[in-house]
Amino acid sequence: MDIAYIAMVLPFLGIGIGFFAIWSNHQQKMMRYQSKISAEKAAQYANSNMELEQRVRVLERIITDKGFDVSVQIDDLRDTSDMKELN
Repeated sequence: MDIAYIAMVLPFLGIGIGFFAIWSNHQQKMMRYQSKISAEKAAQYANSNMELEQRVRVLERIITDKGFDVSVQIDDLRDTSDMKELN
């Protein structure tokens, strides 16, 4: 009776191990995919952060510089940024 029981359980055990291997492989692929997405988002945030820091520096420079017309400086900066976008 013990051999019959083992003979019945053994195929199910093999199927279970197969399902576990497929599930485990899927989980690894999902982790790699999410890691890639996270790295891309981090790069985008870093780039956006650098752009914002540059804009803040420009604004600080405009505010702290005395003796120049603020509207002229803003127009000059707009012209410069338009040229960069065209390149």
